[in-house]
Amino acid sequence: MSKQVFCRKYQKEMDALDFAPFPGAKGEALFNSVSKQAWQEWLKHQTTLINEKRLNVFEPETKVFLEEQREKFFNNDDAVEKAEGWTPEA
Repeated sequence: MSKQVFCRKYQKEMDALDFAPFPGAKGEALFNSVSKQAWQEWLKHQTTLINEKRLNVFEPETKVFLEEQREKFFNNDDAVEKAEGWTPEA
């Protein structure tokens, strides 16, 4: 049986990540509060933001923007950025 975590995005027990996505306290916090499903959805959303907004991931401003968006995404904040012309999947 895989490890379970109370996912802050879905507010229920779900399969946990296999390992922390980042080193340090931020990675450990995500590991303990985000499900594998929510993390995969974030990676897809992050990729869309990077591609559609033509972000340079090596710029410090982009890293800050993506960190803010990640927190909003996992907290189900309505202020999460969408890519230009983005429409939700049906």
